[in-house]
Amino acid sequence: MAKKKPNEQEAIQKDPLRQSHWEELKRRYELILQSAGVGIYGLDTQGHTTFANKAAAEMIGWELEDLVGKSQHDILHHSKADGTAYPKEQCPIYAAFNDGQVHQVEDEVFWRKDGSCFPIEYTSTPIKGEEDEILGAVVIFKDITERKKGEKALQLANADLLQALGEVKELKQQLEQENEYLLQELKISKNFEEIISQSEKFKLVLQELEQVAPTDATVLILGESGTGKELVARAVHNLSTREHRPLVKVNCATLLANLIESELFGHERGAFTGALQRKIGRFELADGGTIFLDEIGEMPIDLQAKLLRVLQEGEFERLGNPKTMTVNVRVIAATNRNLEQAIDKGEFREDLYYRLNVFPVQLPPLRDRKEDIPILVQHFLKRFTKKFGKEPLLVTKKVINELTAYPWPGNIRELENIIERAVIISKAGKLDLGHSLPKTGRQSQRSQFPTLEELERAHILKTLKYTHWKVSGDNGAAQLLGLKRTTLEARMKKLNIERPF
Repeated sequence: MAKKKPNEQEAIQKDPLRQSHWEELKRRYELILQSAGVGIYGLDTQGHTTFANKAAAEMIGWELEDLVGKSQHDILHHSKADGTAYPKEQCPIYAAFNDGQVHQVEDEVFWRKDGSCFPIEYTSTPIKGEEDEILGAVVIFKDITERKKGEKALQLANADLLQALGEVKELKQQLEQENEYLLQELKISKNFEEIISQSEKFKLVLQELEQVAPTDATVLILGESGTGKELVARAVHNLSTREHRPLVKVNCATLLANLIESELFGHERGAFTGALQRKIGRFELADGGTIFLDEIGEMPIDLQAKLLRVLQEGEFERLGNPKTMTVNVRVIAATNRNLEQAIDKGEFREDLYYRLNVFPVQLPPLRDRKEDIPILVQHFLKRFTKKFGKEPLLVTKKVINELTAYPWPGNIRELENIIERAVIISKAGKLDLGHSLPKTGRQSQRSQFPTLEELERAHILKTLKYTHWKVSGDNGAAQLLGLKRTTLEARMKKLNIERPF
């Protein structure tokens, strides 16, 4: 019969030297165990505490001697963090000596003797004997309260960050919308860079123009003289799909009645006396582009029917040529007249009016956009100081107040002329209006009731301009005024009317 092999413990007990060495090792390990900063305790297979270190006892608020031999699960895990029961059959610590596996946990709590709890992370490792049998488990745990606080703070920070990101996203969307708006404003500023304005009224006009510009709709620009109708027409053309084609301007007020048809539609050689060669009309020149009919209210009534046909059908005939021509032209018209009143007087065709009045745009007079006066002054000042080679001129508040108080019957054109004259006479680095600005009060009241002589002079001047200063002969000023040539010349001399050169 074979002898039983002595186990390691029996060998140590029989050898005093080895026993002394073992006791020293045990003492050292005990010191290490007790000085460890983490909680350590051992369990037998029944879940009773076999040993515990000082850190473990301090963390759970018990004395060391009170822990040994007690059911550790009942002390530490009598419930979950939410207060519900925690059966030991579900405990990963017990599982270690049931399945022989190492179990790591990071989301549980241990309960203290005083009834409070704290978050922990722990590892439960099975203890095995020489025959690989499970003797119990050793548990190493750590109070992770500070880490949880940090995680909580991080979660709060993340929540704050997410909220901030949400706010940033909303702000971004808002900024995108504002940016879109600002880009729109910038686009308006760029598209209408020749138009100087910060007036809300005029800004609305520009927004309307930007809406209609990309279309081929006929635009009727209404406004007093000097409000910038031509600039607006040019801006509409530049914003349209026809911008690379010509913008052809026709001033209906300055063309002779017997020549306006030829100017608009052209003529063949020999079509009438003086037609020495074929002439291309303005509508042909504008084919594919835009034609600007300025002062449309002055167009002769007998020519309005032909204009209506072009607007409706895009067709016309040159004078002296029966062949019908077709053009693709966008029409922009402008007038300072009240066309509805002209219709009532029989001076303007109603059907033409409605054909032109597809998209009417009313330009506000300068007296209704006085906030534009300071920037217009600076604009004209820069232009004319450069033109006349003068140093920059300071504009005082007194000058701005004077300009703002003036009613501006001639609108922006009048302001431009006054600033030009003021730049010429200004000295000492300041803009001096001198007598450039017409007086208000009695003089402005007087201007509402001009004398007969002033009316006569203005009427003769208008007629002469209309006939390009042709005094006599067919369609001359004398004929249009119903006067003899000699009578007209005498009146011109008396009224100091001289032909400009």
